Amino acid sequence: QVQLVESGGGLVQPEGSLRLSCVVSRRLFNIYTMGWYRQAPGKQRELVVTINSGGSTNYADSVKGRFTISRDNAKNTVYLQMNSLKPEDTAVYYCKVSTPWGTEYWGQGTQVTVSS
Repeated sequence: QVQLVESGGGLVQPEGSLRLSCVVSRRLFNIYTMGWYRQAPGKQRELVVTINSGGSTNYADSVKGRFTISRDNAKNTVYLQMNSLKPEDTAVYYCKVSTPWGTEYWGQGTQVTVSS
């Protein structure tokens, strides 16, 4: 079983920044594809960004140029640096692991609220 623990959410003013972290409990972290997703109230969960084992990334258009994903394989951790935050970025942010053999695991989510 893989456990994911997210942290770093909170309340921030528009144009502010936050950095989310997701620590994965299992070995072989370096071969996993990691992703950040978000779900706003009344909306479906949506992709924010993914990063594969080779470091290739895929960003949603809505966050390109503002958010940056990175991973530290030595720490089994993936990060999401969020800059120039907007009220529409308010959501619960979830971390996801996708393994090469097709299984997926989700974290519990961390709330991000962008408001003045």
